[in-house]
Amino acid sequence: MTHNHFDYVSLWHERGFRVTPQRQLILDAVCQGAGHTTLPEIYARVQQMAPAINLATVYRTLDFLNEMGLVVSGDMGDGRTVYEIAGQEPHHHLVCRRCGGSEQISHATVQALFDAIAGEQNFHIEMDHLVLFGTCQACHPASPHQTPASAVGSP
Repeated sequence: MTHNHFDYVSLWHERGFRVTPQRQLILDAVCQGAGHTTLPEIYARVQQMAPAINLATVYRTLDFLNEMGLVVSGDMGDGRTVYEIAGQEPHHHLVCRRCGGSEQISHATVQALFDAIAGEQNFHIEMDHLVLFGTCQACHPASPHQTPASAVGSP
């Protein structure tokens, strides 16, 4: 995903923030990740272009970009936070705790849950990147009504 669908320069100016070369470079480094990318990966890209930018600056700028709605972050359950360019619509993931695989789920599916919570609890959820953990179909133990794949065709 690219950050070119955002007019981030105008957004920053409207909110009273300066457009700095460091912010632009770090936003570009997230974009180059083409999806989920970790802080060390972003920092390595930044270091290739501007070795004087330190890790603390990258971390603070990622927080800033997240607050501006240009970047979303998520804990993928393995102790690492991943970053990616925010899309036009929020998106969400299912992450398997066994194999580490992930797949996207539609915002419409999650929005139905958010709407139910709003109706029942009178609570408005403000989230554009939800990660749910569980077990994928391939890793989920067979139910009592299913024959395990390894037993199919066994004598």
